[in-house]
Amino acid sequence: MAAEVLALIDYGAGNLHSVENALRAAGAANVTVTADPDIAARAERIVLPGVGAFATCMGALAAIPGMVDALDEAVLRQARPFLGICVGMQLMATAGEEFGRHDGLGWIPGTVAKLEPTGADIRIPHMGWNEVALARRHPLLAEGEAYFLHSFAFATDADGDRIATTDHGGPVTAAIGRDNMLGVQFHPEKSQSYGLALLAKFLEWRP
Repeated sequence: MAAEVLALIDYGAGNLHSVENALRAAGAANVTVTADPDIAARAERIVLPGVGAFATCMGALAAIPGMVDALDEAVLRQARPFLGICVGMQLMATAGEEFGRHDGLGWIPGTVAKLEPTGADIRIPHMGWNEVALARRHPLLAEGEAYFLHSFAFATDADGDRIATTDHGGPVTAAIGRDNMLGVQFHPEKSQSYGLALLAKFLEWRP
């Protein structure tokens, strides 16, 4: 039987090489780096990475003809397993507030807003290793230490959509999700054994 196709979406806004290598190290047999909406629509699993500003990344994704519709079809209607990483996770929101308010994919209600320092020792961006604490159980996530690099964070409208938090002068969303969708603020591809364990579970996930 042919290996499942995992579509790693290339919209010019992600560390694709590192994410692809991490997926392969975690056991992925058929990673397709693609900007083709037809491939995305047919893929059995989808990973959306992202580095940079919310508006720039959303604009780049929307600029690929048919890509947002293809992702809506695969993720929302066909319920294919989906993983959003860093800004790829933030794009799942209703809107982001970086450089003005901009619409996101709207898959999980909430807003991506700037982290505000709560003390002189709290640096923005939040960068480096930090603990991931579960807000509720999820088959893909365990508590552990992951690598973060971000200045904006996802505030979910519903508490149940927030799966994990980290502490940076107070609780900050580390993972969101519902049904077949998971988004992580940290970088699994930079999180060594913790990140590879997450990716390996994602490759086997049958939500």
